[in-house]
Amino acid sequence: MLLGMGNREDLLAGAKRCLVERGWAHTTVRDIASAAGVSHAAIGYHFGSKDALLTQALVEAVDELSEELASRTPSDRPEQRWQALIDSFTTHRALWVAQLEAAVRAERSPEVREHLARGQREGREGLGGSVPLALLSGLMLQWLVDPDHAPGGAEVIAGLRSLATQL
Repeated sequence: MLLGMGNREDLLAGAKRCLVERGWAHTTVRDIASAAGVSHAAIGYHFGSKDALLTQALVEAVDELSEELASRTPSDRPEQRWQALIDSFTTHRALWVAQLEAAVRAERSPEVREHLARGQREGREGLGGSVPLALLSGLMLQWLVDPDHAPGGAEVIAGLRSLATQL
C-alpha cells in the first residue's frame, strides 16, 4: 500500500498502473488488488466493480494528461497545441490504447458507457466542441495504427483551414 493514501486512492493508483502496464482487457481484479496492496473485496466496497474502478482510473488519468498538456503548451499557437496532443499518442500510448479498449467494453457495459459518455462531455468542453473531439479521436486512431503516415500539428491546422475555405 502507498503511504499516506487510503484504500480508495490506492486502488485508483493501482488501476492506473495496471491500465498502462497490462491494458484494460488483460487487467484482473487480482492485478489491481496486488498493485494497490489491498484485498479484492476493497474493489467492490469502494467502486462496485472492476469496470467501474478501471473507468474511473482511466478518466482520472486522461484528466491528468490534459492538465499536463495544458500546463506546458502555449495557447496562442494552435499548431503547437495539436502537436502536443499528437506527441502524447506516443509518450502516453498505453493510456490512449486503454481508452480504445474501454470504448469497446462500453458496447456491452452500460456502466462503462455512462462513465465514458461523461468523460466525452467534459472533453468537448475542454477542446471547444464536438468537432475538435472527433478530430482528436481520428488522429489518435491514425497515430496508433500508422504513425509513419499520420499528420502532425501543422498539417492538421492546414487541413482545417482548407476545410474552412470550402464551407
